Amino acid sequence: MRIALGLARRMLGATAPNPAVGAVIVDEATGEVIARGWTEAGGRPHAETQAIKRAGARARGKTMYVTLEPCSHHGKTPPCADAIVAAGLARVVCATDDPDMRVSGRGIALLHAAGIDMTLSVCASEGRWVGAGHITRVQARRPLVTLKLAVSADGRIARGNGSPTWVTGPDARAQAHLLRAHADAILVGRQTVIDDDPELTCRLPGLEARSPRRYVLDSQLSIPAERKILRDGPSGPATLFAARDAVLPAHLSEAQVRRVGRGPDGRLSLRQVLRAIAEEGMTRLLVEGGPATARAFLDAGFVDEVVLFRGREALGTGGMLPLGNRGLDELTDAGLWRQAEERSIGADTMTTYRARRHD
Repeated sequence: MRIALGLARRMLGATAPNPAVGAVIVDEATGEVIARGWTEAGGRPHAETQAIKRAGARARGKTMYVTLEPCSHHGKTPPCADAIVAAGLARVVCATDDPDMRVSGRGIALLHAAGIDMTLSVCASEGRWVGAGHITRVQARRPLVTLKLAVSADGRIARGNGSPTWVTGPDARAQAHLLRAHADAILVGRQTVIDDDPELTCRLPGLEARSPRRYVLDSQLSIPAERKILRDGPSGPATLFAARDAVLPAHLSEAQVRRVGRGPDGRLSLRQVLRAIAEEGMTRLLVEGGPATARAFLDAGFVDEVVLFRGREALGTGGMLPLGNRGLDELTDAGLWRQAEERSIGADTMTTYRARRHD
């Protein structure tokens, strides 16, 4: 199952609107891995059918390990459950069920009815996390939200005068680009575009095509025409979320704008923003800031994961904090967050926190 989970992980960010799934066909008598399959870019073919195709006649009587319940409905591809039955597999081991009402329990029932032995919930927590983008989109009608933060050794993101500076080294910055490659979409606030003029693409060699769909919160459509974000990127043009009463400037077309309502605080409704992103098929959203945007997502309870990069050098008192006027103390609240991982990235440290609701 861990092999299957690894196959699924490597396709995260490339299969939307479908989930990234991994499948492995094994000869249980000898322990031989006969074939591997994974959801291909764009969401099809599916992992199960790819593994069956590679195994050929050797699939008969063997066991398939798969990270998500096989689909049982007719969409743009035939049901994977039917392909499993036709291949003559004797047993299917599944990490987690699929909450999609077109599938939920039906794939398992179809395989049971065909006399296939089923084993469920193997590496269940890992399977749910690998599929968390799909699961969150189905159950909460929004994408899974990962908040990326990068701070100095003393928890600052910039010097007191606001001048931009690198707080982490090149290895950590490369890892941040890998986060982009594993996200379906990326979002920043208007001020980040004004201050940093980012492209929000993945610039790792060989992974440029894995650049995420780009979104910006710009309530009054005030981003200047010359900003890089307004140019076409590998994933197409960026979408600007704006208030319904925002005046469309001459350098934008309405096709680039998605209008949403305001929340009780007068800011753009993040619930409506996330729902709109999910409606476009996005399952995994990377939020890269700035401080006001990060703070708003945390306050609204929409952050599922925080990836914190911490550099080795301090910026000194008076430096800008990463979450508005607050530091990072709330991430130590064990009732809300669990530290899932901490490791060195070059000279820096990367710590991952996950919301307790995913335990």
